[in-house]
Amino acid sequence: MIRCLAIDDEPLALEQLAAYIKKIPFLELVAPCQSALDARKIMENEVIDVLFCDINMPDLNGMDFVKSLDVPPMVVFTTAYSEYAVEGFKVDAVDYLLKPFGLADFQRAANKVKQRYDLMNTATVSTVDEDDAIFLKTEYKVVRLQIRDILYVEGMSEYLKIHVEGQPKPLIILLSMKKMEERLPVSSFMRIHRSYIINLKKIQEVNKNRVIMDSETYLPIGDLYREKFQDYINTKFLGK
Repeated sequence: MIRCLAIDDEPLALEQLAAYIKKIPFLELVAPCQSALDARKIMENEVIDVLFCDINMPDLNGMDFVKSLDVPPMVVFTTAYSEYAVEGFKVDAVDYLLKPFGLADFQRAANKVKQRYDLMNTATVSTVDEDDAIFLKTEYKVVRLQIRDILYVEGMSEYLKIHVEGQPKPLIILLSMKKMEERLPVSSFMRIHRSYIINLKKIQEVNKNRVIMDSETYLPIGDLYREKFQDYINTKFLGK
């Protein structure tokens, strides 16, 4: 199921949007939100795959909200103002629905969401072989990478940055964080934030709510992942 938020400050429009989402078998409505600020609070504790988001809203409009997210999910903008269309595609929106729209229009947008979701979750990463290596499809070529050399994985919208020890530039692949997390061995890797998976063997220091991987890399620990990470630290801890 593709987990969704419906965001619109107009109660009737929000009710209709939520009803459309519920009619699509592969969509799951996590919550209807009457503001971007409400949506932000939910996203702090829930994994969201796509936003169906109005643009013209008080306090924080939908466009600025999406731009403010470190790792935005997929987004379909819904608005009565056609002049926002070009700007919407600049932030890589999956689609743009001009109000008033019907179920058929919404279905077409939902199908585009599913196509991109399926592409993100296809196996562009091989399983770990006997030599503890994986193959990544990146920039029209296939690269073999030793698992032990991965420093951390960073999510950025529908793509991942694979930061490799000793390499100045990360490898960029089209894949979801969930899929990457499933491929990496749990004995060595852990997700500590909705945007980061780290190599546990590369940790240099843990400082309050941050994990220090090297002198230039300080990664935050998300609330959803803090307890599990602390349990791991406790198993390695010496002394009181």
